[in-house]
Amino acid sequence: MTGQQVLRIERAFDARIEQVFEAWTSPEVLTRWLHADPEWSTPVAEVDLRVGGTVRIVMRNPQTGTNWGARGQYVVIEKPDRLAFTWVWDHDPQHEQMIELEFSEREGTTTVLMINSRVPTEELRRDQEHGWRRCYENLDRLLNT
Repeated sequence: MTGQQVLRIERAFDARIEQVFEAWTSPEVLTRWLHADPEWSTPVAEVDLRVGGTVRIVMRNPQTGTNWGARGQYVVIEKPDRLAFTWVWDHDPQHEQMIELEFSEREGTTTVLMINSRVPTEELRRDQEHGWRRCYENLDRLLNT
């Protein structure tokens, strides 16, 4: 059914909860990991971290010069345990998605549960799963350097 796709990813990181939360909310840190391939870049990462504030990300594929941008609005900020924001791709402005993150720490390992809901099609859900998993690989490398 269109508009009802949900992507759920749970990933553990060898880092403190504050570090992982900051990775999702600091523009400087976002530029270092939030892109779908290790060779890509994130030339734009803007964060107004308050409920009602906005987030803007632009990823760039250096081989093609293609930009992939998205924007959203924060709806939940409970530092360092929860974060939720809308997510609208520049190329698909009529479909507003929701990204909800729950962070939990145990013995220095932080687990992130991400639920990306309201994805318009199964094909896009699969594409986004691939992209988010690659982003998480980037984040894991960043946190372990």
